[in-house]
Amino acid sequence: LAMGSQTVITVQPQFSAAQQPGEWQTGLLDCSSDCGVCLCGMFCFPYLGCQVAGDMNECCLCGSSVAMRTLYRTKYNIPGSILGDFFTIWCCSPCSLCQLKRDINRRKALGIF
Repeated sequence: LAMGSQTVITVQPQFSAAQQPGEWQTGLLDCSSDCGVCLCGMFCFPYLGCQVAGDMNECCLCGSSVAMRTLYRTKYNIPGSILGDFFTIWCCSPCSLCQLKRDINRRKALGIF
């Protein structure tokens, strides 16, 4: 059995589309867009953190963490940095968590979560 020259494919062609930059659905201080979320963030912060973590299939203790905000921002290609996420959470944790929950709710309503 004689074998001729065979081409072995070691790398598959990849299709890569440039992902468009995303943006937050609401602003950091946009409390009036969902008062229920904001009240929960102000008076039941741990509960809202658990809700966010649950929405993202993560441990309930990490809902209000820098890692969670960075993960979410990266998933939806929202511009920013880990340092920016840190300072946002450090300066205004309730506002940061509320923004994240409002964004999740809006993306769920749009069917893009």
